Amino acid sequence: MTTPSPAPIAPVDTTATEAVEESRQPAGPDKGADARSPGQLAWRRFKRDRTGVLSAYIVVFFFVIAIAAPLIAKLYGKDPYTTYGQDNPELLNGFGYPALPNGGISGDFWFGIEPQLGRDVFTFLLYGIRTSLLIAAAATILVTLIGVVIGVTAGYLGGKTDYFIGRVIDILLSFPSTLFFIAFMPVVYGLFVSPDDEIPTSLRAICLILALTAFGWASMARLLRGQVLALREREFVEAAKVTGASPARIIFKELLPNLWTPILIQATLALPAFVTAEAGLAFLGVGIIDPTPDWGVMIQRGASFYTDDITFMLFPGVSMIIFVLAFNLLGDSVRDALDPKSKR
Repeated sequence: MTTPSPAPIAPVDTTATEAVEESRQPAGPDKGADARSPGQLAWRRFKRDRTGVLSAYIVVFFFVIAIAAPLIAKLYGKDPYTTYGQDNPELLNGFGYPALPNGGISGDFWFGIEPQLGRDVFTFLLYGIRTSLLIAAAATILVTLIGVVIGVTAGYLGGKTDYFIGRVIDILLSFPSTLFFIAFMPVVYGLFVSPDDEIPTSLRAICLILALTAFGWASMARLLRGQVLALREREFVEAAKVTGASPARIIFKELLPNLWTPILIQATLALPAFVTAEAGLAFLGVGIIDPTPDWGVMIQRGASFYTDDITFMLFPGVSMIIFVLAFNLLGDSVRDALDPKSKR
């Protein structure tokens, strides 16, 4: 009986084996996303958002011209207070409107002149943007500081403190702030100035900032209170308590670093809201009033002439729409960059 010969052994494919072994080896350190901080990742996501980048350029442009308004006016050779139409009767017709078409736009007056008084619209708008942004920015800073302090305190302490602060927030959020401004702002002015004296512009600005702050901090405090109530039960906060960390250390080292995203988003959404609120109060005559340059003052004055000449109302109205829209879009882009899970 013949023994069968063994089958020939197939050669081993060493190339495939080496490839499998290499795939099993741990990969080296990635210099990509793992090496970046959360801030760098958010900045990278923000730069990819063309809408957000364009909105940021527009917002920066408005702040730059607001800060540099005196320098621009000096180079331009005009100011917002001189009544050029009354000094030069040729600029206005017999009805008090600009003699030239399109609101008197010319090489000397880039945005035309104001009807009746003949003030330069370009410089009046520059200083108006400066006034409105100054008031809105100051109110936003105060609202952010107060909202952070009260919201974090209420959420961390809890108990009766949280209950009392929560009821105050509910009252402020349900209070008709616009009616309060209209009814009580003259009373507030009367506390500092007698009825026969003229109210200084600085006092009007300070009262506006305080009033906007008094009714603006509640929404931010309520949001942060809810965030802190959720964070204080997390493991890292409990671990800090076990190690004997003081409440101040827990708040500043453990809680606040996790609250920068909602704080920044709320601040970017609050500033344009304050811009429109301040302009609305000026339009109603309880905020900044003529002859002080202001966005709301220009719209109020322009509303008296728009049937015959819309130019004086066109420039402040369009510029405010552009700024508010750009800032709101910027706030959305910042939110998406900081929190990629939230998509529009």
